[in-house]
Amino acid sequence: MRAAYGVIAAMPTPGQVIGGIFRGIQWGLDRMVSVGYGVMYDNIVGRFRPYQQLHGEVLRLVEGAVTPGTSRREVRVLDVACGPGNFTLGLAVAGFDTVGIDAYAGLVDLAREKRKAHHLANLAFRHADLARGGTFPDASFDQVVNIHSLYVQPDPQLLLREVHRVLKPGGRAVFVNFTRRVWLRSTVRAVRRREGTGAALRCLLWVLPNSIFEATRKRVRPQYWEEAEFARHLQEAGFRVLELRRTFFESASLLAWVSKDDVREAPPSPAGRAV
Repeated sequence: MRAAYGVIAAMPTPGQVIGGIFRGIQWGLDRMVSVGYGVMYDNIVGRFRPYQQLHGEVLRLVEGAVTPGTSRREVRVLDVACGPGNFTLGLAVAGFDTVGIDAYAGLVDLAREKRKAHHLANLAFRHADLARGGTFPDASFDQVVNIHSLYVQPDPQLLLREVHRVLKPGGRAVFVNFTRRVWLRSTVRAVRRREGTGAALRCLLWVLPNSIFEATRKRVRPQYWEEAEFARHLQEAGFRVLELRRTFFESASLLAWVSKDDVREAPPSPAGRAV
């Protein structure tokens, strides 16, 4: 031990030093992977049609849930696990008062750069994990969206309950979750047989980076849910399921449109399966 300004400080043990080194290495690797993923995602969204179509699908549901006569600037929308902020930015450009949060600081930094570039006063990003609780007060948002992050949550039911908590009564939420893993080789072969070599090469734009992400992400048992299981989890969290339908590349995902304590008539929506 040594004294500094009259305070006795204990020297760290070898185990503490080694633990600190490993935590630092893990932090560096996580940041490198998240920033790399963010840059890659920017490239994919701009060129991979299924992502553009999915974003359009979700945006139409958000727009359709706005009460007639209400200004979009009065509608507060939360994008949970927003990543580098591409879809969050789209919500703000569409006029909504938008907040994006993500547990990866590197991705939030990239998202904030987008906000600066577009000078949007109705857009904010925060480094936060909603599932930890206490991020926002009860009934803070009119709508919530969450795209492709439930399946990698250690406790997805906890996240669903937190979304329910921060939604206002009558609020809407859109969840998109994978139903299965999209394997590289088998997917490319199937697309090539069905649509030809050109389509198979184009699908590599997303399938290859996604395979790399799946190989390097934190080891959490993926929560792939089919329709009945997804609906059950949503209902257990307190939601009323308005619609549940297949979406995205090779119908690999399910889109769920839900309501909290629904007291209004559900607005018209694109054709899909009502539950």
